[in-house]
Amino acid sequence: MDFYYMPLSPPCRSVLMTAKAVGVELNKKYLNLMAGEHMKPEFLKINPQHCVPTLVDGDFALWESRPIMIYLVEKYGKKDDSLYPCCPKKRAIINQRLYFDMGTLYKSFAEYYYPKSFYGKPLDEEAFKKLESAFEFLNTFLSGSKYVAGDSMTLADFAIMASLSTMVEVANVDISKYEKVAKWYNCLKDTVPAADENWEGIEEFKKFVNK
Repeated sequence: MDFYYMPLSPPCRSVLMTAKAVGVELNKKYLNLMAGEHMKPEFLKINPQHCVPTLVDGDFALWESRPIMIYLVEKYGKKDDSLYPCCPKKRAIINQRLYFDMGTLYKSFAEYYYPKSFYGKPLDEEAFKKLESAFEFLNTFLSGSKYVAGDSMTLADFAIMASLSTMVEVANVDISKYEKVAKWYNCLKDTVPAADENWEGIEEFKKFVNK
């Protein structure tokens, strides 16, 4: 399977975690968005939305990290469904957390930090308040379970770890006052599947913002 990605992208790294967890080997194809490689005709044929991550499995192409994660588990994680259980209620909670990451947690971070890191604009304190609100929600989610969507590690943990590790390690966001979040983060940051690749992507992001 071909996997078009940029290591500094949290959504790309969440897919790497999933692939590692289900034992899938990805043929990684680095796509430099800053250099416009995503706009080349050959990539546009694969993905007209020209975004990463993008997965190509035979004649099937798929983009957006969360659908890719689910696809990998449903097709290749047949021995163990714990990452995305068949139980409708458990799966619904995982889906809710994935959408929470996409539409609230990661979204609020992107609105706060990306204007500065990519365009040199000043940080927006109002945007940071939205990020703090997202952390409060996540802290509440973790008050009743060890992992973000229950008592075992799931795809939701991969997505939120990729997002959160970027916030903490690249943007230096302090999560210490969110006790449950900090505990979860410190327990999982070095133990999630493909933790080494997650850290490599974080280091690449650091180099990008510090150059």
